Amino acid sequence: MAAMMSSIGREGEHHHQLTGDSLISLSSKNRKCYSRRDSSRLNDRNAAATGDDSPLLRRCPSRQQSFRRDVEHAAAETFLLTSLSFTLLRYLGVGYRWISKLLALGFYAFLLMPGFLQVGYYYFFSSQVHRSIVYGDQPRNRLDLYLPKNDDGPKPVVAFVTGGAWIIGYKAWGSLLGQRLAERDVIVACIDYRNFPQGTISDMVQDVSEGISFVCNNIADYGGDPNRVYLVGQSAGAHIAACALLEQSMKESREEEGISWSVSQIKAYFGISGGYNILNLVNHFHQRGLYRSIFLSIMEGEESLKKFSPEVMVQDPSTTNAVALLPPIVLIHGSVDYSIPSDASKTFTYALRTAGVHADLILYDGKTHTDLFIQDPLRGGRDELVEDILGYIHAGDVEALTKDAMASTGRRLVPELILSLASKISPF
Repeated sequence: MAAMMSSIGREGEHHHQLTGDSLISLSSKNRKCYSRRDSSRLNDRNAAATGDDSPLLRRCPSRQQSFRRDVEHAAAETFLLTSLSFTLLRYLGVGYRWISKLLALGFYAFLLMPGFLQVGYYYFFSSQVHRSIVYGDQPRNRLDLYLPKNDDGPKPVVAFVTGGAWIIGYKAWGSLLGQRLAERDVIVACIDYRNFPQGTISDMVQDVSEGISFVCNNIADYGGDPNRVYLVGQSAGAHIAACALLEQSMKESREEEGISWSVSQIKAYFGISGGYNILNLVNHFHQRGLYRSIFLSIMEGEESLKKFSPEVMVQDPSTTNAVALLPPIVLIHGSVDYSIPSDASKTFTYALRTAGVHADLILYDGKTHTDLFIQDPLRGGRDELVEDILGYIHAGDVEALTKDAMASTGRRLVPELILSLASKISPF
């Protein structure tokens, strides 16, 4: 849900501009996989859920047990979210901007509900979706796994961080992307994290970093290849994931102890519709209803804005050694994104290249903040975002690229008329 933004609602084919190399020749370095498998945490939890010591059963509890566990978890989460909502309302006060945005968001979601219900059915009842796997000790330290149907060898893995304006993010927002990529033989892990006011930006970055660590160190148990892990973030999730990646590289450059994963394990980072220079976005967000006082509270005060602005940090001479450790980076943006203007990706790409990082920029003409993430998948047909991500993941793999070229396109989930209407009332 800043995963839930708007759409131009155009029909026909949309062309995009690719800046830089069209495909990264991702080097197959010998990437050390830090093995920090906390068997007492992972196995004991799953064994408790199944009552069996079989490794397979520990990973795959029965659907009935899994559903009951999800219902109990949902009840506890509902109580918690209700309490947090009242806390958030005290922060927001009475303001016409956010109230009008909230009402528009409700109507927008209502119009797209036919598509959301179909995605929800897949999310709750597909055997390929493993929901709410615990990865840490903090609230909302859970992730969802989307697994391909075939198990003919280790699969590439996408660790995905959803958006949500740092306030309403949730792992289930990644269902559309998770389903599409799983259908193309890629495992997707959608990482949940604490939102404001349950946590501030430091908590979010910490949660995402721990989720990435879990994926890197445990994904082999689910058929994933720990040497082919890709980090993807969307909107606020793109910002948080970029902060986590840069923070980890800084820890490694200082040779800190207790590192549980390495940036060398990440083959590439994809930032979709993200903002990376928070200093430049405070006023923009205020005008769009995310008031300055709230945003500064999320970012832990004005004095912390530089620290949580990856674009600024990569230009700091003190981070030179850390920046050298970063993986290839691909920034993706719609040209008519009003929630986070595409200049955010353009300037970050320039800063990265100036610092010596391999960075590509993909701009989609006429696309808004959520065309790529919501409207286009609901529209069906060829999904440009998925195809471009797969182009990087499968680069050099002739067999996989051939399968991609022959793959069937997604079916339409929402009529075009409804998509067009939803785009007109969207708050984004």
